[in-house]
Amino acid sequence: MIPDGVEDEDKWLAAGIAGLQQNAFYMHRALDSNNLRDALKYSAQMLSELRTSRLSPHKYYELYMRAFDELRKLEMFFKEETRRGCSIIDLYELVQHAGNILPRLYLLCTVGSVYIKSKEAPAKDILKDLVEMCRGIQHPVRGLFLRSYLSQVSRDKLPDIGSEYEGDADTVMDAVEFVLQNFTEMNKLWVRMHHQGPAREKERREKERGELRDLVGKNLHVLSQIEGVDLDMYRETVLPRVLEQVVNCKDELAQYYLMDCVIQVFPDEYHLQTLEILLGACPQLQASVDIKTVLSRLMERLSNYAASSIEVLPEFLQVEAFAKLNNAIGKVIEAQVDMPIAGAVTLYSSLLTFTLNVHPDRLDYVNQILGACVKKLSGKGKLDDSRATKQIVSLLSAPLEKYNDIETALKLSNYPRVMEHLDNGTNKVMAGVIIQSIMKNRTSISTSDKVEALFELITGLIKDSDENVHDEVDEEDFNEEQNSVSRLIQMLYNDDPEEMLKIICTVRKHILTGGPKRLPFTVPPLIFNALKLVRRLQGQEENAGGEEVAPTPKKIFQILNQTIEALSSVPVPELALRLYLQCAEAANDCDLEPVAYEFFTQAYILYEEEVSDSRAQVTAIHLIIGTLQRMHVFGVENRDTLTHKATGYSAKLLKKPDQCRAVYACSHLFWVDDSDSIKDGERVLLCLKRALRIANAAQQMANATRGSSGSVSLFIEILNKYLYFFEKGNSEISVSSVEGLIELIKTEMQSDNTTLDPAADAFFASTLRYIQFQKQKGGTVGEKYEPIKV
Repeated sequence: MIPDGVEDEDKWLAAGIAGLQQNAFYMHRALDSNNLRDALKYSAQMLSELRTSRLSPHKYYELYMRAFDELRKLEMFFKEETRRGCSIIDLYELVQHAGNILPRLYLLCTVGSVYIKSKEAPAKDILKDLVEMCRGIQHPVRGLFLRSYLSQVSRDKLPDIGSEYEGDADTVMDAVEFVLQNFTEMNKLWVRMHHQGPAREKERREKERGELRDLVGKNLHVLSQIEGVDLDMYRETVLPRVLEQVVNCKDELAQYYLMDCVIQVFPDEYHLQTLEILLGACPQLQASVDIKTVLSRLMERLSNYAASSIEVLPEFLQVEAFAKLNNAIGKVIEAQVDMPIAGAVTLYSSLLTFTLNVHPDRLDYVNQILGACVKKLSGKGKLDDSRATKQIVSLLSAPLEKYNDIETALKLSNYPRVMEHLDNGTNKVMAGVIIQSIMKNRTSISTSDKVEALFELITGLIKDSDENVHDEVDEEDFNEEQNSVSRLIQMLYNDDPEEMLKIICTVRKHILTGGPKRLPFTVPPLIFNALKLVRRLQGQEENAGGEEVAPTPKKIFQILNQTIEALSSVPVPELALRLYLQCAEAANDCDLEPVAYEFFTQAYILYEEEVSDSRAQVTAIHLIIGTLQRMHVFGVENRDTLTHKATGYSAKLLKKPDQCRAVYACSHLFWVDDSDSIKDGERVLLCLKRALRIANAAQQMANATRGSSGSVSLFIEILNKYLYFFEKGNSEISVSSVEGLIELIKTEMQSDNTTLDPAADAFFASTLRYIQFQKQKGGTVGEKYEPIKV
């Protein structure tokens, strides 16, 4: 029994090393003097230090390695002795006289190595003799290290094909038999460790067994390196014998490790051709064995093998690999009722990866795997196991990465059913992965049915579930998610207007359930996508073709009006106002006066009732003026009504400078270059004079409150408007009015009360240079500017 005291163990190790080194010294002295008898005597005493039971495997390994180094020197001495005429057979007999069995067997293995090299006897006979004699050590640790030594000294002397030790027929079988026998005995010793000692030390024993596992596994590695082990021998002899030992040992640690070793050390093509035998052993393993990891690694290796070359794919079809793996996984999950969800999903994920590599064209296989996963998850509700959800994301991401096409995933009926079991956070992550795949591959989602299926998949980003409606949401993450949805909406397209309208209605149905926080992100892209369709339909007659569902601009505008109204629940009046104006402009291009007027009316109502911030009002009124100026569809009465309203709003802005700029902007509503019917010079002049009065009032207010009249920049801006209309041929703008305004500005700039403003000075100087430039231009424009004196 190994005591708990680490210090005591260190003392015993030190004592063992000291004894070993002392005897090694005397052994070296005997070797130097060619004294064989003393060399054997001291080497046996040196090896007696390995008889200890007091050391843990880790410490015992240190002692063993020192002895191993000395045995290599002894082996070289034995070689020299045989060259000098000493009989190797006599030497083989002589070392068997050592007093203790452990030193005797180490010496026997060392001499046996030289005996095989001498070729005085068949290698298979010597190896058989050695492997049988090693049965004399039944202590687990001592026996494992002894057999490891035997494996080490014999691995390059096996009677393999092409080896110098190859003998008569069936020599490969002898080599395989030797390695298998050594493996079997080592595994028995390794498993026996589990049952020795008190139960309270079980955990420590398992840890020590874990440290020794590579000694056992090396035998399988040696087996895989034997050249003569072809597929037939592997199928008929090697694999059945190894699996028999694995199953019969009934030890959890040994079964897991050895199955993993078999998968890792033997070639992929062997696994493929013996899949049925290998998988047949899985249900026979202990219930506690982590079989999911073993199977996952097997499928991973086979997947990589399939991906390595297209030429190997027929082999997979020939052996019906998918059916066998699918059947085996089903049996394992059925047998292990306590297997956690994460384990089952891991198996399905590995099988899916395998299927995508081997049978990329078989969507029915993919859907079958997802269906099996749904069956396992049924009744579990939303998963809260992070490992399980991570595996499900991996499972669902695999088809996207393989096909680079969300449309393929949309054909899988079980795909959304798996997603239903994700918790809300992971569902959002998966939805993001789907959208990123669409963006990356520029996938075209071109039918309303596909859009419906897609939006069902990404519903986690489209609307709040009942559970997380009150959850705290990171603002930055939320914005990023909704921006990705917006980009997705912009990508939806179909050449057929009828189908495109169905897509728009489908998207609208989904996004309107998204709640007030999402609408400002999702409504604008939908509106603009619908306006693209309107542009395509411009000039189309109402109810063309007589179909009730035929898309017409008027019908689309009705949908858009209702959609923008939904923004009132947010509220974001500035955004809604912009969208109304965009729709009005589109209606103008379609010559739909009543529709355009309705959109303007809605924009005005929003301005009056919802837009209260002064800066927002300024932005809104300039948007209204800019849009109204481009409208050509309105008759005189409607245009007058809207223009009157716009000028009224301009004059009611809070700050005088804002009032002034809005009022002179209104002058453009009465003079449109492209329309001869809208050229009312008198009303233009009225607007500009009104702007001048407001600018003058602004200066007086500044003088009264701050003691200075402020900048003259407003007057210069109005001067530029005068020049614009003067140049455009407005007869109401006379030379004298322009000159009068220039004089006014000069006077104001020279006034002591005026605040110095370099920007205004530069602006005015630039305006005067423009007048001079136009004068020098000659022609009609030059004649017009010539009378102006600056």
